[in-house]
Amino acid sequence: MHWIWARFEELGVDALYDALALRCRVFILEQGPYLDPDGLDRHAFHLMGRDDAGVLQAYLRVVDPGAKYVEPSIGRVITAPEVRGQGLGWTLMREGLARCGQAWPGQGIRISAQAHLQPFYGALGFETVGAPYGEDGIPHVEMLRLSD
Repeated sequence: MHWIWARFEELGVDALYDALALRCRVFILEQGPYLDPDGLDRHAFHLMGRDDAGVLQAYLRVVDPGAKYVEPSIGRVITAPEVRGQGLGWTLMREGLARCGQAWPGQGIRISAQAHLQPFYGALGFETVGAPYGEDGIPHVEMLRLSD
């Protein structure tokens, strides 16, 4: 996997298109309608994993501290449907956590996780810090990972 870590303004139109297309495939077509462009993309790093053919297979964004939460916030975590079950989600998150540690050393990371993914994020060091709530018709929980 070839990783790209870039600010919104550094992505370029092709990378931005690829990211939005993958997000649409997963978050809108698979999970139901909601407004994906939420105004936070401009205040975030974007981590993109491309295969050897250059196809985007994994993506997440890290919203800057203060834009959504006090801490940096990982979100929009996705892998392409055709590569699921191969461990790429773990690789993506580990890469994202490492990049957060470089960008904001010593800071915790907060996420809004789909409730059914608590075990996945828990295995990566996140702890649930609030009661479940609905977001876009899907149960979510807030989770926090303290700095290493």
